[in-house]
Amino acid sequence: MVDRALVLRKLAELEMYLQQVREYEHISVDEYRSDWKTQRIIDRTLQLMIEICLDISNHIIADKKLPVPTSYANTFEILQQAGLIGQQLMEITANMAKFRNILVHQYTDVDATMVVAILHSHLNDFILFRDEIVQLT
Repeated sequence: MVDRALVLRKLAELEMYLQQVREYEHISVDEYRSDWKTQRIIDRTLQLMIEICLDISNHIIADKKLPVPTSYANTFEILQQAGLIGQQLMEITANMAKFRNILVHQYTDVDATMVVAILHSHLNDFILFRDEIVQLT
């Protein structure tokens, strides 16, 4: 059985990080590029947010005895194939997982324009994830 209390705790943590990173949602690409501290705060916070989504999803996968994911993006594909999340959320979260991999493994290749675009246009994707997960659990 999905541990609803665990999921809700992780979602509360996600909400806290979302509020923190929203302080930067109107930053320009030049502002992002010019301040390594701001870069670090934004990048690390986005990474943590994505990893919370992955943790919750892997908990659900384990509980439902679904196939073990072969990649972070595959985690969300498995949930979608099992009918637990919609196609739109699967595409959004799979892209999040790919972005997380860039942050973690190719840090020097992080595209400032991409990060700022996420801040400007995609923070609500985490709300979409939260809402679908709450309905699921």
